[in-house]
Amino acid sequence: MITVEPSSPKEEQAAALLGQSHALMNELFPADACHYLDLDALCADHIRFFAAREGGTVLGTGALAVLEGYGEVKSMFTAPDGRGKGVAAAVLRMIEDTARDEGLPLLRLETGTGLDAAHRLYERFGFVRCGPFGGYEDGPYSIFYEKPLAGLAG
Repeated sequence: MITVEPSSPKEEQAAALLGQSHALMNELFPADACHYLDLDALCADHIRFFAAREGGTVLGTGALAVLEGYGEVKSMFTAPDGRGKGVAAAVLRMIEDTARDEGLPLLRLETGTGLDAAHRLYERFGFVRCGPFGGYEDGPYSIFYEKPLAGLAG
């Protein structure tokens, strides 16, 4: 059974998984196209970090950056041996639920070209492509998505 809960990006297994994610991004994209947050940045007050576990093993990570007027999905990554188990979907559900609890009206994210499984996940969750936001610039390696959050109290 997959459980998702708040965690620390510096917890040993989570940090190792984030290291794998960062290495993959560095392999696939030039340095100026890698927009991941390092472990210290993921510990900032406006970041909500989550780990997905099966038993005692961390199989996935994800984070919500609480920003002015929207939330940004960050650090989504699933370990190779966790793929196909619903890990990423469980993490994304937690991020969405947390964004609603925070009263955010919109979720946005930046992802890379060629990450087709991630694109399918986001689209299945109702995200639609949009233009750059925040400090991002349009470029050949970035794809941007957003999703209005319905059902907000208010």
